[in-house]
Amino acid sequence: MSSFNFVLVKEIPGLILIEPLTHSDERGFFMETYRADEFEKVGIKKEFIQDNHSLSIKNVIRGLHFQIKPHAQSKLVRCIRGEIYDVAVDLRKRSKTFGKWLGVKLSASNKRMLYIPAGFAHGFSTISDEAEVIYKVDELYSREDERGIVFNDTHLGIDWKVDNPIVSSKDRALPKFDKEEEYF
Repeated sequence: MSSFNFVLVKEIPGLILIEPLTHSDERGFFMETYRADEFEKVGIKKEFIQDNHSLSIKNVIRGLHFQIKPHAQSKLVRCIRGEIYDVAVDLRKRSKTFGKWLGVKLSASNKRMLYIPAGFAHGFSTISDEAEVIYKVDELYSREDERGIVFNDTHLGIDWKVDNPIVSSKDRALPKFDKEEEYF
């Protein structure tokens, strides 16, 4: 019996929405958040080598971030407190969905995770008063290979589900999406 329901995202191949099986009773709940053997069955054959944890207040947008080769990262994203709108943008030039994005709500209550393979930009907005996000990556952070796309790029047209975005000066200075760029 599987501990997860894996939903392959049809709109953008490569993205996988993961719903863990949760065991609840009067004490609370228990769930597995990762099992290499089950993830490998759906094509996620990664060795996650770094975990990241962030806390954000309402209306914060983090992203859009990615790393290029040789340190391109795949991510397994989960919200452990509050609720976020998690966004992945396909930057694989040869993909039929190049430049398309997908947004999903991840929250402590729905316990869903999003697997984002290398070749995507990633970001999220906080839609609850606060949100804590943890995510695994399969490559270490590399300042030299770090890249990004500005959150409000008009070509992408992402609806971040927030009214008054709070964005770092670093993220506001990121370049626009370039449909001619060879990101990956």
